[in-house]
Amino acid sequence: MSKKKVVLAYSGGLDTTFCAVYLSKEKDFEIHAVTVDTGGFTKEEINGIEKRALEIGATSYTCINAVDDFYDQCIKYLIYGNVLKNNTYPLSVSAERIFQALAIAKYAQKINADAVAHGSTGAGNDQVRFDMAFNILIPKAEIITPIRELKLSRQEEIDYLKKYGVEMNFEKAAYSINKGIWGTSVGGKETLTSDKYLPETAFPSQLKKQEPENITLHFEKGQLVGLNDQTYTAAKAIAKLNELASLFAIGRDIHVGDTIIGIKGRVGFEAAAPLVVIKAHHTLEKHTLTKWQLYWKDQMSTWYGNWLHEGQFLDPVMRNIEKFLEDTQQFVTGKVFVTLVPYGFKINGIDSTHDLMSAKFGSYGEMNNSWTGDDVKGFAKIFGNQVAIYNAVNKIEH
Repeated sequence: MSKKKVVLAYSGGLDTTFCAVYLSKEKDFEIHAVTVDTGGFTKEEINGIEKRALEIGATSYTCINAVDDFYDQCIKYLIYGNVLKNNTYPLSVSAERIFQALAIAKYAQKINADAVAHGSTGAGNDQVRFDMAFNILIPKAEIITPIRELKLSRQEEIDYLKKYGVEMNFEKAAYSINKGIWGTSVGGKETLTSDKYLPETAFPSQLKKQEPENITLHFEKGQLVGLNDQTYTAAKAIAKLNELASLFAIGRDIHVGDTIIGIKGRVGFEAAAPLVVIKAHHTLEKHTLTKWQLYWKDQMSTWYGNWLHEGQFLDPVMRNIEKFLEDTQQFVTGKVFVTLVPYGFKINGIDSTHDLMSAKFGSYGEMNNSWTGDDVKGFAKIFGNQVAIYNAVNKIEH
């Protein structure tokens, strides 16, 4: 009999390394390891991941670059919507999971695999995101999740790999690191509690710059297209900004939220570029969009982010909301001036030909050029007329 052909979503970290060894040693499967790069790996890292995958039992190794798809189909809408889960988390990992699942499913179809495997535990969101995508895209493929099925702790995984002589930096492996263009998540023993913060060493970027640095972000129709007067593609602009901002250890925090499976969860993250981009973009929108555009964007964006976070990217309603978000960006063009400082940043202001604070119409709190005092008196009377009638009819005293 031929071996069962399994496509393993393989990042090279502790969980997926355990899966590769376990499926090879205990199940004797034909393992095809696939790394889906959403902007989190260098060429040297990919070479190292490939080497390890083949050493621990994989029949083949493939790296699929999904950065452009991830940006074009997802990240730009998160920017349009200024999406921060619970006003904190830029969906650094939850957003990229669907694109990893899409690539894995497509590859499984390509090689006619019998099954797909991933390293999710039984307590987090990723198990639902991956399983749901695979059920929709490749419903006939078996889904194998060794860590979830065996209910293993990270220490038990480490002990198992040591037994088979697998060499890793197990001290570093004590933290679950997921890195991509839209940020890095960091999970460890501290995030399993409600009262502890992650140690400095757990974050991938360390503070290297102390002196404040002024930078300029260039937006065109809501997309970041330049940095400090240098033009880039949007994805490369984000990567370049991350290089600059991560030197200041910007974008660290811990997100607390409701998981898909109904329990509360904490996860640390480092997202220098995403936080700067979102805050800069939002500031530009405050100057260029109307009150009700901003209001409805907030409502739609919050819902969009929540549904994406829960793995429902393939729901057609998401395409409907994306069209709305994109339409709002017609005049979100201009420069945003930012100062980077250790562990933070400040938005100084914007410059845009579409700035609705245009002085030719007046200056807030100072003067106006478009109406008279009598105009305001009449407007104030009419604007409050219904409430005045309500109070008079009902004889309400305040």
